Amino acid sequence: MSGQNHESSQQADFSALYLQRTTQELAEDLDKVRNADDFKADSIQFLVHALQQGAKQFTPREQERIVAAAQEGRKS
Repeated sequence: MSGQNHESSQQADFSALYLQRTTQELAEDLDKVRNADDFKADSIQFLVHALQQGAKQFTPREQERIVAAAQEGRKS
């Protein structure tokens, strides 16, 4: 696999892991937001985008380390 494909795959793996963990940790708060009177169906895309922005605080090296640790955890 080329370096760019590996990096892209790593970013996709990290993004999926980050969103999964974030939504688990914020489940109660996300339910409150979704149940708010002013929450609309098109708000979902905005909410997902906002959550994805948090992943950008991690460097590619940190993303790689976190994904590797998560994969190791699944093997155990």
